[in-house]
Amino acid sequence: MSDNISINIQRLSLKAKLFRGLADTTRLSILESLRRGEKTTSEIVKETNQNQSNISNHLSCLLDCGLVRNRREGKNVFYDLNNERITRLLEESDSVLTEIVNGLYNCVNYNNESLVDVQDKKKSKN
Repeated sequence: MSDNISINIQRLSLKAKLFRGLADTTRLSILESLRRGEKTTSEIVKETNQNQSNISNHLSCLLDCGLVRNRREGKNVFYDLNNERITRLLEESDSVLTEIVNGLYNCVNYNNESLVDVQDKKKSKN
């Protein structure tokens, strides 16, 4: 019985790690960009309006976690979602979000900061 509890705790810990990987607006913007197809780092930088270093760091994290994959073609490295299930996870999250959006807006337990706010703060520092 304690082996089952241990396995369940390990599984929950991994699931929490997955959601922490998705809990960053920059990483989510990269995943959303890749939802529309394979892209180079520079294309992702342009679409997300982030700097190259930041995107590269987040892409490295997403690669390490198995959420994206890459392939080299000449001098270019192309990134894509690792599999169709990640695409479906993002699509399903859109559906859930639509259903619970009011609750999330009213939630006091999590930071309300939007991607636009984060980008504005970064631009004002530069």
